[in-house]
Amino acid sequence: MTHLDGRESGATDPNAPVRRSVLTLRGALKTFGPVVALADGTIDLVAGEIHALVGENGAGKSTLVKILAGVHQPDAGEFSVDGQAVSFRNVADSKAAGISVIYQEPTLFPDLTVAENIFIGRQPKGRFGLISRAEMRRRAKDLFDQLGVPIDPDRVAEGLSIADQQIIEIAKAISLDARVLVMDEPTAALSGVEVERLFAVARRLRDAGSGILFISHRFDEVFGLCDRITVMRDGTYIATHETPAMTVEAIVREMVGRDIDALFPKSETERGDVVLRVSGLTRPGVFHDIDFEVRAGEIVALSGLVGAGRTEVARAVFGIDRYESGTVEMLGQKLRSKDPRASIDAGIGFVPEDRRKQGLVMELSVERNAALTLRHSLAKFGLISTRAEREAAETWGKRLQVKSSSPEHPVSTLSGGNQQKVVLAKWLATDPKLLIIDEPTRGIDVGTKSEVHRLISELAGRGIAILMISSELPEVLGMADRVLVMREGRITGRLDRSEATAETVMHAATAALESSR
Repeated sequence: MTHLDGRESGATDPNAPVRRSVLTLRGALKTFGPVVALADGTIDLVAGEIHALVGENGAGKSTLVKILAGVHQPDAGEFSVDGQAVSFRNVADSKAAGISVIYQEPTLFPDLTVAENIFIGRQPKGRFGLISRAEMRRRAKDLFDQLGVPIDPDRVAEGLSIADQQIIEIAKAISLDARVLVMDEPTAALSGVEVERLFAVARRLRDAGSGILFISHRFDEVFGLCDRITVMRDGTYIATHETPAMTVEAIVREMVGRDIDALFPKSETERGDVVLRVSGLTRPGVFHDIDFEVRAGEIVALSGLVGAGRTEVARAVFGIDRYESGTVEMLGQKLRSKDPRASIDAGIGFVPEDRRKQGLVMELSVERNAALTLRHSLAKFGLISTRAEREAAETWGKRLQVKSSSPEHPVSTLSGGNQQKVVLAKWLATDPKLLIIDEPTRGIDVGTKSEVHRLISELAGRGIAILMISSELPEVLGMADRVLVMREGRITGRLDRSEATAETVMHAATAALESSR
């Protein structure tokens, strides 16, 4: 364990290099009315390190980050940057102090170009003090070349994938030359190649003397990238450790206060009749000749790199997006193209990748969001009582352990993981025959991941067909009965559970297109 000044416990070597703290927060308290969001926010970040901050959803990580960013002001505690006490009144104060934050959810202006989003408020000037768009484009291109990602600086941000939006946020932070870089789940929507490029950039910044605070639920990233780990639980600082001295099991015990069961509690189920059959589904330029079926009690995973077309296929199957040819059959009945209502009536539930924009109405209460899919069945004489909504939402809310100070509060007040739980609750309340889940555990802590995986396995055991899209290979291998691998809009691999390994899946996802079996 280490002290808050970065010294190892028991270290006695007087010649050991002294690590300089670039940011220190001790005993930070933050309340919102009667709710204590942060009881003891404590972090010490030293120059030239990548420091992980881990904890379950609701542990207080997001509140701590917002204090660092100047979004919230602590009610108590000590806060210093480069050894000098600071008190940020707003985000501008935080940025002026050299702190840059990349949030879990992208915050781009949809009507502006990529370059304009990166340099908003600090556009380079040319002759006569006018904005130089050519220089802005050049700088943006240099940033993307550094990241190794070919994004057009002149493209309007609206319609970009989450992965591209996240990369733009990263480019924006790097352009600020910040001495302190806070990364809040930056890899949640990135492919393996993009993650490695990001890590290379993070290591270069660390080697140049920057301090990087890295928040992630992915332990392979934490242990592969970070020098030290700080653990939080229930809004309270637990401990800080040197990464080589720890194990995943030890960190998890501190995070949840207990041992957790296996992360992938997959149980064998008897596969029934075909529930979903997709034949020849084609949308030129997006996906081509997609054929597959999902049986009752079966979990089928769509795998592949970001941009392979997995989400686009799922959205077309559910009826959100159009397709030009092919058929989608649910329990033997052909579904109309681009008709989500017909899909819902046929027994399909759809948990989207982007929960904030597509899965929730952020201004509405937790209970109202959880009951949105049941409004037709709950209505009596055209009216829905609050009590009926609450009772309908309560079962799955408790089952998924949604942490909320009140079900009447807006869903926007919940952490990212709890928002994902509300989306799951909304669709599970419909008792679907087929559940399409796009990135089911994106942004969810390890304890909740285990519970969500157990729930998915239980649903399959009850005979529900599951179509799961996931960018996390361990999740695919741990939960799927069959794996369909996509590349460039085509299915390039069809693997049974016994055949699916990290090597076979990645080969199908990256190798040249071959005829599928």
